[in-house]
Amino acid sequence: MQKNSMMKYKSKSLLFWILSIIFMLTVAIYQRTTGPSYSLRGKTNIEGQAIKYKLLRTYDGEDDAKIEIKITDTSVNGIFKYKRFKSFDDWTEKIMIREGENLVAFIPHQPPAGKVMYEISINKNGKIYKLTDKPVIIRFKGHVPLYILLPHIFFMFIAMVFSIRTGLEVIIKGENAYNYTLITTICLFIGGLILGPIVQKLAFNDYWTGWPWGHDLTDNKTIVVFIFWLIALFRLIKNKEKRSWALVASIVLLVIYLIPHSVLGSEIDYTQVVE
Repeated sequence: MQKNSMMKYKSKSLLFWILSIIFMLTVAIYQRTTGPSYSLRGKTNIEGQAIKYKLLRTYDGEDDAKIEIKITDTSVNGIFKYKRFKSFDDWTEKIMIREGENLVAFIPHQPPAGKVMYEISINKNGKIYKLTDKPVIIRFKGHVPLYILLPHIFFMFIAMVFSIRTGLEVIIKGENAYNYTLITTICLFIGGLILGPIVQKLAFNDYWTGWPWGHDLTDNKTIVVFIFWLIALFRLIKNKEKRSWALVASIVLLVIYLIPHSVLGSEIDYTQVVE
C-alpha cells in the first residue's frame, strides 16, 4: 500500500512539474509580448498596399535609435514627428530618409530612463496616414551584459516554476513544501534582490527605484513577493505542517507575474530638469 502511494505521488509530482514548467513558459511569453518595453508590431493597409511595422519602445544603444519601415513604393514618403516625453518641447517634424526599400528615421539619443514620444505617418498621393492612433513612447537605457541579464531572468523564472510547484504541493499535502519554499525564496533573493538591482543600475543608473525612494513597479513587485515567501519560509521552519502561507505566497507571485513587465518603470521628468 505504501509502495502504491509512493508511485501515485511520483506520477502526480511529474505531472505537476510539467504543468509548472508549461505555466512558466506561458507567463514568459506573456511578459515578452506585453508591457511598455517591447516593440510595437502591426500592419496597416494603405490604398491596397500592406505595410508592416515594428516600432521600438526601448533602446540600449549609445547612438540614436533607428526606426525602419519597409515600403518598396518609392513614390511614398514618411513623416516622423517626435518630442521628449514629459517635457515642454514642441513637436519636431522630419521627412524620413529612404534607404533602399526602407523609410528610416532616427530618434535622438537620451540618457538612461529618458523617454521620447514619436509618430510616423505615410504620405501617399498627398494623403496622410498615421501608422498608430496614439504616439509611441520609447525609453532609453544603458546596456546590460548578457552575463548579468540571463542569470537574472533564469533565477526569476526558476522561482516561478518552484512557486507554482510549491502551491500544488501544498494542495495535495505533499512532504516537499518546505524544500520547494526554500528554493523559491533563494531564487527570488538571488534573481530579484541581488541581480535585479545590478540590472537596474546598469540600465538606469540606480540600484533601487521602488519604495520608499520611487514608484518603480518592478522593484516594488519584487520586494512584496519576496516578503510573502520569507514569511512562508519562517512559518515552515517553525512547523512543517504550516503550509498555508506557502500557498498564499504562490498565489501572490502568480498575480504579480501577470502584471506586465516594466510598468511604471524609471523615467526622466524633463519638466523638472534644469537645462
